[in-house]
Amino acid sequence: MANNPAPIIARLTVAETTATAPDLLAAATGLSKTAVKEAMAKGAVWLQRSGSKERRIRKAAVALRAGDHLALYYDPAILALAPPPPLLLAAERYYSVWYKPAGLLSQGSRFGDHCSLLRHAEKLKEIGAAARLLHRLDREARGLVLLAHGRSAAAALSRMFQTREIEKRYRAEIHGILGPVGEVMVCDAPLDGKTSRTVVTVQEICAERGTSRVDIVLETGRYHQIRRHLSSLGHPLVGDRRYGAGNDSAELQLVAWSLAFICPFTGRQRRYSLDNDGSANVLSCDPADRPGSLPRTRPRHLPTGSF
Repeated sequence: MANNPAPIIARLTVAETTATAPDLLAAATGLSKTAVKEAMAKGAVWLQRSGSKERRIRKAAVALRAGDHLALYYDPAILALAPPPPLLLAAERYYSVWYKPAGLLSQGSRFGDHCSLLRHAEKLKEIGAAARLLHRLDREARGLVLLAHGRSAAAALSRMFQTREIEKRYRAEIHGILGPVGEVMVCDAPLDGKTSRTVVTVQEICAERGTSRVDIVLETGRYHQIRRHLSSLGHPLVGDRRYGAGNDSAELQLVAWSLAFICPFTGRQRRYSLDNDGSANVLSCDPADRPGSLPRTRPRHLPTGSF
C-alpha cells in the first residue's frame, strides 16, 4: 500500500511585492505553482495583513504588500476529497435550509473548505459571502442545516438557538433495546463540565437486528452530544466507531430530520422536515399562507436512501 504524502504547513512573510502568492509558496515548499493554485482555490491559503483579520485567498492575482503573512496548509488527502454536494431545500430572504449528505463537512478547516456546506452556499450568487453557519452537523451524519444570510440575521437566529426557540429533532438507530415503543428517556449528564440535556423517545424496536430506532430532541448543543449521551446509556449509535464499537462497519445512523421555529422576521411558524421515504417538506403553519387549510407542503425527493 502506497504511503500518503505528508501534509505541508508553510508560513512566510512577504518581502518582495512583485511576486505572487503561488510564486512565494511554491518556492518555500517545493510544490508546483499549479498545485499551490489548486490549494488556493480550495481554501488552503491564508493571508494575514497588519490591522486586518486573517482570511482565505483563492486567486493568484491577489496583490501582496511588504509585511503580509502568508500561510499554506497543504494536505493532499483533504484536497482530494470529493463528497456529495448539499441540496438547497428552502431559500428565504434572511436564511436558507439545506440538506447535508453524509461525508460533507458543515464548515471547512485551515486545510481547506471545498468539501463543506458553507462553501457551497457561498458560491451561490444569491447568497455569497453573506452565508453564516449557525449550527453544525457531524461529517458522518446527514440532515437539515440552517444558514443565516448576513450578520443581523445570524445574530437573531443564534439567539434563538441559545434560548431554545429553535427545535431540532433527530432520528437515530442505536444498539440494544432502550425500552418499549413510546418510552421517553432524558439524559442530562454534564458534558465538558456544562449542562447538557437530550430527550430520547423509542419509535421502533428492531428485534432481529438487536437495535432500536429513536427520536431525539436536543435541548442543549454540546460537542457530539447525542453520540456521547447515548453511548453513556450503553446504547451507542449504529455506525459510531468513535463512541461505540470500534469494529462497527455500518454508516453512522443519525439524521437531523426536523427544524421548527417562529421566524423572527415574519412572525410565521416554520417547520422543515425529512420524511421516512427520503423526501423533504417545507411547512408553514401560519394561517395567512392558505386560510382554512392545512399547512403548506412542498415535497422534494433527496438523493439518498430512507432512514
